[in-house]
Amino acid sequence: MPQHRLFRIIDKAIWEYKMISQGDKILVGLSGGKDSLALLHYLVKRRMQQRESFDITAFHIKTDITSGISNNLISIVNSWDVPLIIKEISVLERLKSGKKMNCWWCSTQRRTELNNYAMENSFNKIALGHHMDDILETLLMNMLQKGELSTMSPVVNYRKYPVKVIRPLCFSSEQRIIDYCTENNFISETCTCDFQSNSFRKEARKKLSLITDGDEQVKLKMLHSLKNVNLECLL
Repeated sequence: MPQHRLFRIIDKAIWEYKMISQGDKILVGLSGGKDSLALLHYLVKRRMQQRESFDITAFHIKTDITSGISNNLISIVNSWDVPLIIKEISVLERLKSGKKMNCWWCSTQRRTELNNYAMENSFNKIALGHHMDDILETLLMNMLQKGELSTMSPVVNYRKYPVKVIRPLCFSSEQRIIDYCTENNFISETCTCDFQSNSFRKEARKKLSLITDGDEQVKLKMLHSLKNVNLECLL
């Protein structure tokens, strides 16, 4: 059976950025949504192919503003023979006095837990399910709000920590992931907390749709422009 188009796209990203090596111990951030589930399934399939020998563990962070993942999703992960660690934290208790709860704060706390668990348990890589749309939305957010040309990198080498972050879905559009999960009858349990209205990401998503008209090839050109910078034509 030919490999699914999504998996070929992920293969390209992993090869281009050298994301996976022999002997890696990879911690996969499992939110419960379609992106991280599709990524985990890819890694399970790649491990079965034995192109490299590596270990994977799924890590889910349950907070006091979300319901956590369902038993159904837990059963899916268990059926793939992947260890699943679930940790519960309170993001509200950690909120500094006078500050409002928002998506950025919640994601920062969850990222901190991922980093800490990875370092405490000798994982050398953390795999996150950010896709091409996420990367381009972040680009627009940083340009329009911070006046900064930056976004999420496919690979992040921390200077202070012995952990590398990889984003194997970086070349895939969100729609392609949706299609894959639909074809495989994967459930998607996304965040439905009451604080999402504070996020600027929804506006960035609308702007990206207007710029690209939802065209995957146009999004790819935007993404590739970040590697094809003409410094002589910038300020």
